[in-house]
Amino acid sequence: MTFVGQHTALAQAYDGITTVVAGLDDDALQQPTRCRGWLVADLLFHLLGDAQRALVTLASPADGPPDTDDVSYWRSFPPAGSVAETTRHAWYVRRSAAAFDRPSGVVRIWADTAPAAVHAAGVADPQGCVTTQGHVLRVSDFLATLTTEAIVHHLDLVPHLPDAPPPGPSAVQVAVATMNGLLSDDAVRPADWDDLTYLLKATGREPLTDRDRVALGEAAGWFPLLG
Repeated sequence: MTFVGQHTALAQAYDGITTVVAGLDDDALQQPTRCRGWLVADLLFHLLGDAQRALVTLASPADGPPDTDDVSYWRSFPPAGSVAETTRHAWYVRRSAAAFDRPSGVVRIWADTAPAAVHAAGVADPQGCVTTQGHVLRVSDFLATLTTEAIVHHLDLVPHLPDAPPPGPSAVQVAVATMNGLLSDDAVRPADWDDLTYLLKATGREPLTDRDRVALGEAAGWFPLLG
C-alpha cells in the first residue's frame, strides 16, 4: 500500500474509534470489552497512549535503514508474553483511566489527540524513518502498525455496544495484510472466514473450532498470530 493509502487507512481507523465512543454516556463507557479487566474507557485510554506515541514518534525522525517492517514488528511482541508484564500494564491502564472524574474525560482527550496524530502522519516524510519501541521503521510501516492495533482494538471495544459501527474497510485491509504476513505464504486462512472473523481468530479473541483446525492444518499451531 502507498504512503497515501497508509495515511488514509490510519485516518479511517482512528475516525472509526471516535465514532464508536463519541456518543457514549458514562454508563456505556463502563461496559466490558474483549480485553480482560478493561472497560471501554480503559481500552480507549490504552489507544490514547498509541496516539500520543505516534505524535512523539513522527516528530522524531531516525536515520535508516529500518531494522523491521510492519509485519516483523509484531514478532517482537509474542502472543504468549510475560503474564506479569501484561498484568502490570493492564493495572496501570485501569488506574490511569480511573483518575478521570468521569469516563467521558478520556473521550475528550482522545478526540483531540487522534486527529492530531493523523495530521502528523500526513505531513511526515514518506521516505523517512522513525524510531519506536526500540525499532527503526519506515514511516509507512509505522502507520500500518498503528492501524492494525486500532482495528483489533475497535473489535475489542464493541461486544457490548450493539449499535457500534464496524471498522472501515481500508483500515481493515491493513490489519488483514499484517495477519497474512504473520501467517506466512505457506498457509491460507479458511475460506469461510470473513475479514473480521479472521482478525478475531488470528488475535485469539475467538477460539479455533475443530473445523478451523482441519482447514488450517499445521498452521493452526501458530495461532494466535498476534496477542
